[in-house]
Amino acid sequence: MSLTLQIDADLKKAMIAKEADKLSVLRMLKSAVKYAAVDKIGADGVLPDSDVIAVIRKELKKRQDSIESFTSANRADLADKETLEAKFLEAYLPAALSTEQVEAYVKEAILEVGATGKAQMGLVMKAVQAKVAGQADGKTISQIVQKLLP
Repeated sequence: MSLTLQIDADLKKAMIAKEADKLSVLRMLKSAVKYAAVDKIGADGVLPDSDVIAVIRKELKKRQDSIESFTSANRADLADKETLEAKFLEAYLPAALSTEQVEAYVKEAILEVGATGKAQMGLVMKAVQAKVAGQADGKTISQIVQKLLP
């Protein structure tokens, strides 16, 4: 089952179960996926799972930024709401790779690209992101690449 169909099915279950918090997150996610599909393919287009994962990661990043902002502003109530939304979104992401696994991919990409310094960081990042396919966030990859490149 594609992610888009899974989101639709979970949306219907949340409506039936009257889970307001989950329902609002899924509606937002469905809307974001539809906007991405219209931008990329057209009005009748359906995004492949890899693109849907990218949309979910983008929405998750928004929630994480909001959590940081609300926490620093002493708004625990809003931070808790964003944390709950982030939890719902994370359920649709593939299992994250460990730091050691990401590091192995980075080392492999450095050898493939032939990177000798930080000037080739972009090439290494692109190669790693293609291999991990949404199983690691860009920030983690970037930190490891910076650590491993001379």
